[in-house]
Amino acid sequence: MPAQRKYPQELRDRAARLVAEAMAEDPKLSLNAATKRIGPKLGIVPDTLRAWISQAQIDAGRRQGTTTEDGKKIKELESEVRELKRANAILLAASSFFARELDPRLPW
Repeated sequence: MPAQRKYPQELRDRAARLVAEAMAEDPKLSLNAATKRIGPKLGIVPDTLRAWISQAQIDAGRRQGTTTEDGKKIKELESEVRELKRANAILLAASSFFARELDPRLPW
């Protein structure tokens, strides 16, 4: 699988603007058709362009979904939960070890 390309924000904004303009000029043009028309001209895969526009609509509140900001926060919280679970497992193992040291008759 090839590495992801990073597109500059200016290119993303320009592409989104061009798709919006194309859809405004031709009201019958769907988002899919507009991205297929504009994407290759800018060297952007139409699916990538469609995803950018969909995410922008979500961030603007025009569409339901997880906003970019909320997505980042969710990732941070998931990472924190993983770290806390790891720390909890270490503390549980340490407490078990020290409990055996204090009372060797315990079955653990």
